[in-house]
Amino acid sequence: MRTLSDSHDGRSGGKARSLARLLRAGFPVPDGFVVYVDADRSFASQFDDTVRDRIDLELSRLGDPAVAVRSSAADEDKADASAAGMYDTFLGVRGTDEVCAAIVSCARSADSVRIRDYRRRGGGAEDPATVMSVLVQVLIEAEVSGVMFTPRRVNEPTRIESSWGLGLSVVNGGLTPDSYEVGPAGAITATLGIKKVRTDAVDAQNGTTTTSVANELQTVRTLSDEALLGLESLGARVSAVFGGPQDIEWAIADGTIWIVQSRPVTAVLPPLPGTGPVMDSGPVVNSVLLPAATLDGTPGSHGVVTAPARIVSGLSAFSDVKPGEVVICSFTDPSWTPLFSIAAGVITEVGGALSHAAIVAREYGIPAVLGVTSARVRIANGDLITIDGTAGTITMH
Repeated sequence: MRTLSDSHDGRSGGKARSLARLLRAGFPVPDGFVVYVDADRSFASQFDDTVRDRIDLELSRLGDPAVAVRSSAADEDKADASAAGMYDTFLGVRGTDEVCAAIVSCARSADSVRIRDYRRRGGGAEDPATVMSVLVQVLIEAEVSGVMFTPRRVNEPTRIESSWGLGLSVVNGGLTPDSYEVGPAGAITATLGIKKVRTDAVDAQNGTTTTSVANELQTVRTLSDEALLGLESLGARVSAVFGGPQDIEWAIADGTIWIVQSRPVTAVLPPLPGTGPVMDSGPVVNSVLLPAATLDGTPGSHGVVTAPARIVSGLSAFSDVKPGEVVICSFTDPSWTPLFSIAAGVITEVGGALSHAAIVAREYGIPAVLGVTSARVRIANGDLITIDGTAGTITMH
């Protein structure tokens, strides 16, 4: 076990190592500590009184706050593989026994079906003897949270997505967040999302709660111009530290922007509709037929494909999906990753381009369009559709 600021060796994993680097450089990173886990994940047998006492001391050092318990594995947050959302995360955890239990559960998620599929698809072993550490940090009880992708080139904008409360709903794709672009000269483009719910820590209890957002806040921006420019400036400094574009998760509380994750951007992000240069849409699979009707959404992953549609309502319907079909759903979370291996494309009714599902779709090389209102009503099983993940359109034939 090590404090976060001292977690700079290989055993600490990618997430903790990057945050430790930023913390030592003076960036606003929540303090915490890292617990090392054996490669075989035989963690329960190791979890003796000595380990528990060390964790208790670390929590006392931090002020016994609510914490976030997250993975920091050797095979995540890499330049070519993010493993975004693959491991279990626990937010708002309070008390030594509860934190210990969350650490064990987080470590055991390394053996889940989704991470095995992700490893296999990346050309690695399903169950490698890899370093698996767990990161425990003070939870930032945020007013606004989100994700920021810093630009690959000097003339490109910074992309930011945000919503009220904790960032879980943004990264998990459970709602359509506000979407912003901040140009190199400070020009700002804003697209309002659909922010009907928010996630927050529960006061004096464990876990989080999801509540309705007040009507007057659903249709207003979550970030001011000042906050956006502050995020863009912070993102540029973080990118300079790591020498390349970064996928940054952040949270704002009491006027301070906190960095809760920074990892390399693993795949090219499609531009927002009507912005940026005209780009190649990627490979065209099958022939594109004459359009009968077109639906619009947020471009999530490059590529064009014409294929039958398959409505998927949840995990129980996974077996209905045939290879080469376009999956249409309300939203996807990490448990849906195995479908990405056989699907020709993905369409969601809510979610943003910086969510974990969109990141993984880009890594898998399949087109994705997000935030297509009532897609499951407007498209039927078996309909032949063309999904253009670069333009953010679905054409029905």
